[in-house]
Amino acid sequence: MEYNHDDYTIRFARPEDLEALIQVEAECFPAAEAAGRESFQARLEIFPDSFLVAELADGGRIIGFINGAVTDARTISDDMFEKADLHNANGAYQSIFGLDVVEAFRRRGVAAALMNRMIETARERGKKGLILTCKDRLIHYYEKFGYVNLGLSQSVHGGAVWYDMILEF
Repeated sequence: MEYNHDDYTIRFARPEDLEALIQVEAECFPAAEAAGRESFQARLEIFPDSFLVAELADGGRIIGFINGAVTDARTISDDMFEKADLHNANGAYQSIFGLDVVEAFRRRGVAAALMNRMIETARERGKKGLILTCKDRLIHYYEKFGYVNLGLSQSVHGGAVWYDMILEF
């Protein structure tokens, strides 16, 4: 699956993307919140079809990505971030663990294109919807896609305060 834009292509992640994914994550999240090498390796092995990257058309540099396991839960629990084997391909909800775009390409619609493609993919696969956690400053951003704020999350991932969001079809 490829989804083309003028400057970049959205495609499924591949094992050889690992180093680039680690670099993008390190640029986008504080160390306490960033996924590490082992997490990304497991995600690429266990749910590559729930892991999309935005890659520059003129050189193949990965400038962003979106990923998450599929689950029957309506909210994300902290153990899901580290235990990729909790992924249930037949689950009801596509979760979003991370939506990352490197700073030089922010405010150009890359994150929105990644999110919209993940929403389309979940809909095509017959999921009930998508779930994510976010910080309060991003609630309004995700509401633009149709997500609804369920309130303060039980998640304490990275020591931050998170809010549960859900988009139901």
